[in-house]
Amino acid sequence: AAAGLSYVGGYVINTYKSYDNFLQDKYALLPAVIILCVAVVMFVIGLIGCCATFRESRVGLGLFLAIILVIFVAEVSAFVLGFVYREKVKTDVQDTMRSVFEKYDGKSPESTVVNYLQEQLRCCGVKNYSDWTTTQWFNSTGNNSVPLSCCRQELKNCTGRLDQPQEL
Repeated sequence: AAAGLSYVGGYVINTYKSYDNFLQDKYALLPAVIILCVAVVMFVIGLIGCCATFRESRVGLGLFLAIILVIFVAEVSAFVLGFVYREKVKTDVQDTMRSVFEKYDGKSPESTVVNYLQEQLRCCGVKNYSDWTTTQWFNSTGNNSVPLSCCRQELKNCTGRLDQPQEL
């Protein structure tokens, strides 16, 4: 499991190098670093468990049991906290996304990231295409349309106009 997590962490870091000009956030690598740290901890815990079992050490097996119980309690706590605060997290993420959409101008690095995400995730706006109607970009263009990154990828003649929502 530790080797698998190490591979995933390394893969995320390697993939990040391809997109580092898009993502200016310094914390973008934090999940990969956490995954690598968890892999190291899992390896150490597994090593303790193997050595304790091989030597049939009661102290080592007791330590291994205590570590496993602490991890179990931490996982249950994380699950409960995630369940309790899921709406707050959802609201915070949506607010952050709205602020990024508000800064959209079609030229900045943030705009490039918004376009890329909308194309890759095949979405438009935070909840739907109507989110664009409240942005500064929408009001400044005056053409009653959303960015072309909102268009369905299979449509070549899409203009992003709001009177044709089936194309978005």
